[in-house]
Amino acid sequence: MTTKAYGALAADKPLESMDIERRTPGRHDVQIDIAYCGVCHSDLHTVRSEWAGTLYPCVPGHEIVGQVSAVGSNVKRFKLGDTVGVGCLVDSCQHCPSCAEGLEQYCENAFVATYNSRTPDAPGHTLGGYSQRIVVSDKFVLKIRHPQEQLAAVAPLLCAGITTYSPLRHWQAGPGKKVGIVGIGGLGHMGVKIAHAMGAHTVAFTTSESKRRDALDLGADEVVVSRDADEMARQAGTFDIILDTVAASHDLDAYTRLLKRDGTLVLVGVPEHAHPSPSVGNLIFRRTAIAGSMIGGLAETQEMLDFCAEKNIVADIEMIPVQDIDKAYERMLKSDVKYRFVIDNASLLG
Repeated sequence: MTTKAYGALAADKPLESMDIERRTPGRHDVQIDIAYCGVCHSDLHTVRSEWAGTLYPCVPGHEIVGQVSAVGSNVKRFKLGDTVGVGCLVDSCQHCPSCAEGLEQYCENAFVATYNSRTPDAPGHTLGGYSQRIVVSDKFVLKIRHPQEQLAAVAPLLCAGITTYSPLRHWQAGPGKKVGIVGIGGLGHMGVKIAHAMGAHTVAFTTSESKRRDALDLGADEVVVSRDADEMARQAGTFDIILDTVAASHDLDAYTRLLKRDGTLVLVGVPEHAHPSPSVGNLIFRRTAIAGSMIGGLAETQEMLDFCAEKNIVADIEMIPVQDIDKAYERMLKSDVKYRFVIDNASLLG
């Protein structure tokens, strides 16, 4: 079926209105009328071909919230009118060891991303949530339990929320643990909220003194300005987990020095070029680790959504019409948003 969308025809062209085709729902498919779609930095990287391999036309968007408008004959978990979400994945092989463990994000045969992955559907690759509707296998659709008035602010949970929740859960953030969150942006502000809700003593790290009040308001128990050597030195050897959300190359030693014995620095931001090589001594002498983490599987993403609904956690957002997306990208590059843009998909008809 023909669907209104917003996308790019080339890396050097602005996004524009376009018509795309969505498949007719199959027996195991759910069709979703998209109400809101969050804007992720990955969207900008892909649209502008800053990561290799962008397929055009490119319709980004993997933070999708909407209502079920059709279901296949074999779909049992969803019905018409249900409020649902779709995150970064729309398929995986379903049979490798990672998929068997519910870790589809680490599919050993390559997962199918919500946009820019090869698919039999026209035009030969997946098209994302900057569109009126999407058709997805029911295994990759998530239940949303937040109230209607919060749905726009729920959308970023499908990427920013799970990207921070998954490592915090895996490394067992909670009461009695001291957790650091590096960077107070789209990812970091969610990390602060979630770590605090898990019961951990939560410390926000920022390069800017001006963000101290904001970080406390988000739920941080302490705020450290990372450019202040004395503030950093006072935190040495005290952290169980530090979640580093910064997507720019920087000195990791500044944070490995802050870990307790057996502590872990977890990287979730992908820098434009490699971080400087970290000091091995900081790792060896306290058995500390540097690790990485990427989004979450379907079961864990549902768990995150339910946790956030129970704790009344949503993203801090600024709503925009889709026609303002290029302006939003430019503002994202300047960190001029608190803390996530969300598209009102009704504007696709404007």
